[in-house]
Amino acid sequence: MDRTYKLIGLAKKAGRLVSGEKNCKDAIASGSAHLVILSGDAAKNTHKSITNSCKFYNVKYVFFGDTESLGHSIGNTHNAVVAICDEGLAGLIEKSLPKI
Repeated sequence: MDRTYKLIGLAKKAGRLVSGEKNCKDAIASGSAHLVILSGDAAKNTHKSITNSCKFYNVKYVFFGDTESLGHSIGNTHNAVVAICDEGLAGLIEKSLPKI
């Protein structure tokens, strides 16, 4: 898990990450998002809105961590959703996710 948070932080530093529901939906619709990460404790409306957008635009999404941990990984206090806008980083993050 720690490696995943570090990779998310790296994507932020590289300028290849957007955060927040509206920004992520814009990235999904524009085709720039390659992977969307939703925290497990995000609001139900956020889950529904983001997952519906991802399904409509055929963008991969995963549920990972909680809003506090996800936020801290990118320098915020809380964050429910982020979108990775780099194909290579998205693949690395996907591979680093814990297997269920």
